[in-house]
Amino acid sequence: MNSKNRYMPLILAICVIIGILIGTFYANHFSGNRLNVINSGSNKLSNLLHIIDDQYVDTVNINNLVESAIPQILAELDPHSVYISANDAETASDDLKGSFYGIGIEFVVNNDTISVQNVIDGGPAQKAGMLAGDKIVTIDGKTLVGKECTSEEAMRRLKGPDKSVVKVGVKRYGSKDLKTMTITRGEVKMKSIAATYMLDDKTGYIRIKNFGENTYAELLVALAELSSDGFDNLVIDLRDNTGGYLESAVQIANEFLPKDRLIVYTEGRKSARQNYKSDGRGSYQKMPLAVLINENSASASEILAGAMQDNDRATIVGRRSFGKGLVQQQIAFPDGSMVRLTIARYYTPSGRCIQKPYSSGDTQDYEKDILDRYKHGEFFSKDSIKHEGPAYHTVSGRTVYGGGGITPDIFIAEDTTHVTSYYREASMTGLIMQFAFTYTDENRLKLNSFREMQQLAAYLVKQNTVEQFASYADKHNLQRRNLMIQRSHNLLEKHINSRIIYNVLDEKAWIQYLNLTDETIKAALEVFNND
Repeated sequence: MNSKNRYMPLILAICVIIGILIGTFYANHFSGNRLNVINSGSNKLSNLLHIIDDQYVDTVNINNLVESAIPQILAELDPHSVYISANDAETASDDLKGSFYGIGIEFVVNNDTISVQNVIDGGPAQKAGMLAGDKIVTIDGKTLVGKECTSEEAMRRLKGPDKSVVKVGVKRYGSKDLKTMTITRGEVKMKSIAATYMLDDKTGYIRIKNFGENTYAELLVALAELSSDGFDNLVIDLRDNTGGYLESAVQIANEFLPKDRLIVYTEGRKSARQNYKSDGRGSYQKMPLAVLINENSASASEILAGAMQDNDRATIVGRRSFGKGLVQQQIAFPDGSMVRLTIARYYTPSGRCIQKPYSSGDTQDYEKDILDRYKHGEFFSKDSIKHEGPAYHTVSGRTVYGGGGITPDIFIAEDTTHVTSYYREASMTGLIMQFAFTYTDENRLKLNSFREMQQLAAYLVKQNTVEQFASYADKHNLQRRNLMIQRSHNLLEKHINSRIIYNVLDEKAWIQYLNLTDETIKAALEVFNND
């Protein structure tokens, strides 16, 4: 080796050190100490990647390394600052946008096959002749069954640009032939409001699944429908609603509040306080109102519930909400990926922060908080709720608490009286869902004759679906336990029949059926009866 090559690594090292010293000098001189820390950190990361790329023992895909590192960095901040890859970015936004381009079906993967659960009215698949119960086995000539058949892979292949064409091979019950359908993809609407109907002669009911771009417009349509039915009271069901757009929650709250009432405010280290107030234009400012929440109600759901509670505008019924009070800003990268970075916190009108406590970098404890609540007994007794934080007061002076989530005015315990290990296993293994779809598929001709939920529910009771399920489950590794089945009979019947109703009719019918025996619904109706 000649002397020139021998000293080349030393020369390069000296150049790197000089560069770092010069960079440090200018960073300190012009940008202050904090920017110096940021520059040093980013230079260290950049240098590390260069060193790995140049000297690591094996070939490394640096892009993949960066993709893996970014989520870890964000996880050190808080539980809701996240990185979304370019592949997942579109899917992550579809629910809140209110539409996407595809063929317009709801499906489940059952026995390693795509089984069509529902065909959306007016959608591309319906126009092509697809029916509920059809099984999609090929997409664009390629088989999709077995281990490759996942919900993610099915969605990836069935979605596509507007006006693009996809060919699907369909097996229909009772036919041995494979039917090929050519479907032109189009816009598929996804509604935020799952059900609107009258609970009784005076009380309207609206179930909101999430807060998307079109939720407020959907709410106005729902309210108009209930107005034509002559409603005097309203129940808004936010249970299991994980949130969405702040603006949608504010618009809905505005519909029920008098002028100049604070709905929510946001504030952060670099984000000045921003108040959101009602404008007095709402059409239902005096409508008696109950809002239903549970441990899965989060973010925008908590904003709406908190605004109604702090303004003494509604009675909140259910169990303490999730406790997500961090505001994310969506920042896109040139490759289509994005980060959702927390920039502020939500505060209810009384000043309480919705966000439950968390430790930076410790997502494991945060994610098992709901399980910890369950073990602590919070689902069964209001007295078990831990109020971490100071007391606040509503407009009328009622005491409410911060420190995580919205605590309801009327607590409804989870009923586990008839829960057995047999029922838990039947639910958690997915056997009930599988049986319900199989039963629907094999009896579709008869079941399709029913158009009303109550008629179908009455028919299913006569069919003794619990006994049929027990035999099915016994053949699928869930051993029959007659005493447990007897004890959990009502729960099993409710769960099994509700899924069959969903398969045959729609989501609204499913919700109506479940609400018939729902204790939270009963408590909400009592609120109006006692006024």
